[in-house]
Amino acid sequence: MRRIRFVPAVLALCLCIAGNGLAAGGPLTFGLLLVGPYNDKGYSQAQYEGGKYVEARLPGAKMLYLDKVNPADRPGMTIPQVVDDMAAKGARLILAGSDDMRDGVLEAAARHPDIAFVHVSGDDVLRGDAPKNLGNLFAKIEYAKMMAGFAAAMTTRTGKIGYLGPLVNAETRRVANAAYLGARYAWERVRGKKPEDLAFKVGWIGFWFNIPGVTADPNQMAGAFFDQGYDVLISGLDAPEALVVAAARRKAGADVHALPYVYRPACRLAPEACLGVPYFNWGPPFLAVARDVAAGTWKPSFTWLSPDFAALNDPDKSAVGFEPGPGLAAEDKKALDHFIADLGAGRIDLYAGPLTYQDGAVFVPAGRSATAKELWFCPQLLQGMQGDSATK
Repeated sequence: MRRIRFVPAVLALCLCIAGNGLAAGGPLTFGLLLVGPYNDKGYSQAQYEGGKYVEARLPGAKMLYLDKVNPADRPGMTIPQVVDDMAAKGARLILAGSDDMRDGVLEAAARHPDIAFVHVSGDDVLRGDAPKNLGNLFAKIEYAKMMAGFAAAMTTRTGKIGYLGPLVNAETRRVANAAYLGARYAWERVRGKKPEDLAFKVGWIGFWFNIPGVTADPNQMAGAFFDQGYDVLISGLDAPEALVVAAARRKAGADVHALPYVYRPACRLAPEACLGVPYFNWGPPFLAVARDVAAGTWKPSFTWLSPDFAALNDPDKSAVGFEPGPGLAAEDKKALDHFIADLGAGRIDLYAGPLTYQDGAVFVPAGRSATAKELWFCPQLLQGMQGDSATK
């Protein structure tokens, strides 16, 4: 397998399966399953707007969607039931937006072999056990998370960066690790600070977003980080609590900042507190899938899209972006721009070994860079990070 390299317009890792037997059939009706509220100013809203992007650019396309597709918000509801309803309304494509939907999506795909299913963030094709009508799609948000970590480390005055994590799995460890690598690079290589003077701590709330009575409260966790001297928070959550709490602390006189996640306009909630947003831009990849399904040419694949470094924040091109925030100092923004350019040109490869996990196991040995599978199936946080690599 090819090594991951930081070069402009890196091609997506794409493992294709031919002959799915799905046919074209006029204007496309597609279903979108969102794990959270469609207007959460986070992950689900980014996907909802990606679906609207498809409707606006594919003639005749119609989106059916259901949000809050999770057991806490909709107890007793199953994904196969939702898909049955969407199929009855003519859906020929189902986009399932979250990793935790896997079991339900597999069952629904088996019940509806004539419908194309794309599980966003899933990996059944990569594992080799996907049904013939199921593909996987994701974007390499890790690169944007490195940018977030870089901005955080350039800004912190205490050398203490907190990370609000959702539930614990390979994806969430992977993106937290990426943020740490970006922070470590800025701290040591740009600011010239000692490694031991950087604290990077991860706390997990238990789900993608706050569910009162079910998850840990992200507002309280963010407040606890600030109380302990952490002056920059990076969020891995689907909603913007870290930024909201940072804004409240700033109003009380604290010099603190935060970086929300996944939704490009999130900084508008509290511009002065916001250092930037690593975000998904789902419109272009959703549109590519929808066009293929409408044309009868879609083939299931494991597609993991790299940023388009030459057009990082172009809404019609890159599936991953980083929007610098008003709270980022001008000189730090210049340093970030150089960092991004070096990532894109391949002058910096933060996945080059040696890299080690928390327990001392080798992640990447010296002399090579991590492979795509080594990155995807991430078992631990990295050495140098504080926090748990698994739920207790």
